[in-house]
Amino acid sequence: MHSKLGLLLLCGKSIYSLCNCRNSTATYPLFNFLTSSQFNRNKFSQKLGILPYSYHFLSSHRHFSGYAVEQFSDDEYECDFETNTASSSVANVDEWKWKLSMLLRNEQEQEIVSKDKRDRRDFEQISNLARRMGLYCEVYGKVVVASKVPLPNYRPDLDDKRPQREVAIPLSVQRRVEGLLQEHLDRTQLDSRKPSDGALECKADDADRNKTLDENPNAMLDDSVMERILQRRSLRLRNMQRSWQESPEGRKMLEFRKTLPAFSEKERLLQAIAKNQVIVISGETGCGKTTQLPQYILESEIESGRGAFCNLICTQPRRISAMAVAERVSAERGELLGESVGYKVRLEGMKGKNTHLLFCTSGILLRRLLSDRNLNGVTHVFVDEIHERGMNEDFLLIVLKDLLPRRRDLRLILMSATLNAELFSNYFEGAPMIHIPGFTHPVRAHFLEDVLELTGYKLTSFNQIDDYGQEKVWKTQKQLVPRKKKNQITTLVEDALKNSSFENYSPRARDSLSCWSPDCIGFNLIEAVLCHICRKEPPGAILVFMTGWEDISCLKEQVKAHPLLGDPNRVLLLTCHGSMATSEQKLIFERPPPNVRKIVLATNMAEASITINDIVYVVDCGKAKETTYDALNNTPCLLPSWISKASMRQRRGRAGRVQPGECYHLYPRCVYDAFADYQLPELLRTPLNSLCLQIKSLQIGSIAEFLSSALQPPAPLAVQNAIDFLKRIGALDENEHLTNLGRYLAMLPVDPKLGKMLIMGAIFHCFDPVLTIVAGLSVKDPFLLPQDKKDLAGIAKARFSAKDYSDHMALVRAYEGWKDAEREGSAYEYCWRNFLSAQTLQAIHSIRKQFSFILKDAGLINEDVSSNNKLSHNQSLVRAVICSGLFPGIASVVHRETSMSFKTKDDGQVLLYANSVNSRYQTIPYPWLVFGEKVKVNTVFIRDSTGVSDSILILFGGALSNGTQPGHIKMLDGYVEFFMDLNTAECYCKLKEELDKLLQKKLEDPTFDILKEGKYLMFAVQELISGDQCDGRFVFGRESRKLKDPVDSNKLSKDGMNPKSLLQTLLMRAGHSPPKYKTKHLKINEFRALVEFKGMQFVGKPQRNKNLAEKDAAIEALAWLTHTDNKNENQDDNSPPDVTDNMLKLLGKRRKSKRR
Repeated sequence: MHSKLGLLLLCGKSIYSLCNCRNSTATYPLFNFLTSSQFNRNKFSQKLGILPYSYHFLSSHRHFSGYAVEQFSDDEYECDFETNTASSSVANVDEWKWKLSMLLRNEQEQEIVSKDKRDRRDFEQISNLARRMGLYCEVYGKVVVASKVPLPNYRPDLDDKRPQREVAIPLSVQRRVEGLLQEHLDRTQLDSRKPSDGALECKADDADRNKTLDENPNAMLDDSVMERILQRRSLRLRNMQRSWQESPEGRKMLEFRKTLPAFSEKERLLQAIAKNQVIVISGETGCGKTTQLPQYILESEIESGRGAFCNLICTQPRRISAMAVAERVSAERGELLGESVGYKVRLEGMKGKNTHLLFCTSGILLRRLLSDRNLNGVTHVFVDEIHERGMNEDFLLIVLKDLLPRRRDLRLILMSATLNAELFSNYFEGAPMIHIPGFTHPVRAHFLEDVLELTGYKLTSFNQIDDYGQEKVWKTQKQLVPRKKKNQITTLVEDALKNSSFENYSPRARDSLSCWSPDCIGFNLIEAVLCHICRKEPPGAILVFMTGWEDISCLKEQVKAHPLLGDPNRVLLLTCHGSMATSEQKLIFERPPPNVRKIVLATNMAEASITINDIVYVVDCGKAKETTYDALNNTPCLLPSWISKASMRQRRGRAGRVQPGECYHLYPRCVYDAFADYQLPELLRTPLNSLCLQIKSLQIGSIAEFLSSALQPPAPLAVQNAIDFLKRIGALDENEHLTNLGRYLAMLPVDPKLGKMLIMGAIFHCFDPVLTIVAGLSVKDPFLLPQDKKDLAGIAKARFSAKDYSDHMALVRAYEGWKDAEREGSAYEYCWRNFLSAQTLQAIHSIRKQFSFILKDAGLINEDVSSNNKLSHNQSLVRAVICSGLFPGIASVVHRETSMSFKTKDDGQVLLYANSVNSRYQTIPYPWLVFGEKVKVNTVFIRDSTGVSDSILILFGGALSNGTQPGHIKMLDGYVEFFMDLNTAECYCKLKEELDKLLQKKLEDPTFDILKEGKYLMFAVQELISGDQCDGRFVFGRESRKLKDPVDSNKLSKDGMNPKSLLQTLLMRAGHSPPKYKTKHLKINEFRALVEFKGMQFVGKPQRNKNLAEKDAAIEALAWLTHTDNKNENQDDNSPPDVTDNMLKLLGKRRKSKRR
């Protein structure tokens, strides 16, 4: 034992001196160790108040031998430790109780950080103790943290494997770049051109005037002339309305409308709207409030001769709702769509100069408010489905509340399908409420216990496993593994079932309930219920509520294989979801042929947005997959959760539209009783980036103050995350004012990061491919993944990637191929062959036109297509533009022996989505992936991604900051670190500085030609990003202290220390094979060596001969073994570092192997 310890100490001192010759020639005393139980607690607590917990504490030399033996003893010590584990845990927890108490008393300290392995062993007890004391506790790898504030899932500051990158650029490339950069600097000094102030503002003002939505086209006419025109138009509208109402078809339609519950409240509603500026109307689904109330007002105004003076806007949360309602209302008025009634949704609309009732999405009205803050000419605004609490709807309510004092003549009508109208009434200072009672037939509810009795179905552990097909067999198998952590679904169920006995039900039903798995959707149970209805219940359509498209498609495949349910002569199987085609939408409203039962598999959009009149039976899984936002971890989550009681009533109500109905709830009644009353508002469960940008563009003050006036304000951390993001991408300055870039971004109806990518594509003259990427990311994925042909679909998508490691470039090639096929008349065959959605590609084409028009209007591009795309052929530049838009969405790509790992700043380890082309590769030659979207399902996944080099990330990523040593650059608040030689670092920093200046000039003056005025700088940028071969490497645990002298292998030899011999001795004494060296001849008198042991590789810096190169590689390996640059927080600058676990692991394995 003493010989091993002596070797450890001797090697420790030698290696320490060896590796620190890079820093200083000073000598240091030997290592000192002190365990946590041996420090004088009173002494330190009196001095510091409380001491952050650490792995080692520095002590004086006289303690060395005893403490070292106690901490690093051999078998006898380890045996004693195992024997006394229980007593050690009790003592350790008692010690933590004292430390946590001291933390609570100390106002200056926020947390305790411990690296003691005993704390990891006792973490569960320590965590429970902290929770009882009102503190938070998490474990991060080998570190335990207790804090006064909530802790995120990942702490980059405690991750010794966070990205640290040694950058290597070919010397020839660097020299060319430096020459071009110098040429640019020389020319800049001679250039006296100054940008025109206010160019952007003038252009933006022009754009605003041109883009005003739905403004009166006759605004410039004389008031008296306009008055006469509107009066004549009003008379014409009245005559047309009377003609329709007196016609046989009109009388028949009027009789039908009178049967709706809203008709009995017509006069009361009109009087209330006339007397009050704001009114809140609630009504059961199907009462007619959406289709009838806007008509009542329009008809009343037309009949009184004021029809042409009346302009109504009715917002809907979804485009399908706006289109369907507009079509229905125009039919009830005996008109073609687009006459007095029209609609406007993104990329589609039907309205004319005589349209006085416009149905649109909430986003469309918000876009109008950007250019017309007073809604000039609008007399009535209806905000429908406010109970859904969508983010746009909540935002719209804040803006409209601010508008009402300026527009006393404007009437605001809020409509809800649930009885929570009081909440909205109070928000608008006691606005009157009117409830329209719905007319629905009685619906009999069957909860899970009743369903099991009714159908005789028996639940087992295996028949509840949902089949997601061969491609997602992992998802199927995952249901067999017990869940380690509770989620919202299981927690609610456990609490609800505690006091439920089900004693009135049969033993068979009770047995089924005892093994019921709430995490599963229950495909087999749904299939059994559908069979029961089809065989034993009277005719009527069935509506099945599912969580999302994936579950719908998998259940559809399973049902189609059933002999009864899959028979097209007996069952018409349809789907209903937000991204369905218009042709599919019409099918779900049509009645099926005789003796055929219609089954509609739907998402929660069928709760209120649409009404299928022939539904008699509803099957409710009780769950919905909705996006939530974890502000603490800055991560969107997409997880299934229980619906609210209000949603459940909405679903049940769908069954009683035409006759008495049945509703089958696939969860027990006691679970329903535990549901929340209402759904959490979207404003509280989504990122606020776009919303905050819109707030600033409306010029209505501070973001935080504005959102604090919301119906239910979002968390301050969520607001701050959004503000920080907008600052990071350059949309806001430090005072939260819009920058020039921010003003452009506010013009674009797209996420800010995609808007920035589009603007950068225009500036760098690679507009067309970037335009396709942004348009494609704004809609659903055009690459289809049929359940039974996922392999073929994946291969087809990979062909478009062409091994360039980019989902975004695959999208560009797919779109360009479709355009070529369309010109040749073979677009349908092209889409069918390549598993592409023709509808989505057409939407991308339309969005491209919309974005092009906006940027032309802003002056960033011109009519000359070739001029906008001079550099579109440069794939490296396109990658750089993608990076500039998607930053800070970056993940490091670290290669292991047989796999790759990906890590982000907010989440740590992440995975790639299976449909990403990059998930198909065993290796990715790029060190970084940029991505636009991440989502936490169970693990955090990143969606579409593109590989980029070090040079692209440094030049087109975020702001750079200097490290603490020459050649050390930091990015993303120090999370990403780059190490390089001083000349290379200076070149990068100067290049980025000049590039940023050039971009600012372009944003200030759109007429500024970046290729002409910055010709040589652009040459330098292209040379660097194209010439970067990604020859650098990731290093871990490298300290950034300032180095006084560079590594000098000759000096090491003079001191009599051979790093190769020292490394070999250490490894062989630990029972491992000698290290292997591989040397590469880079050029004349320049060699680089690689040393390999235990599956790990360490690369040294270039040296003038082979021997020195191998020595330098050995130094890198020894530095990692001892972490020589890592100092304990309690050590002073002249003290030696602690020996960390890397060396101890080598020796420890040797001891264990001897015992065996």
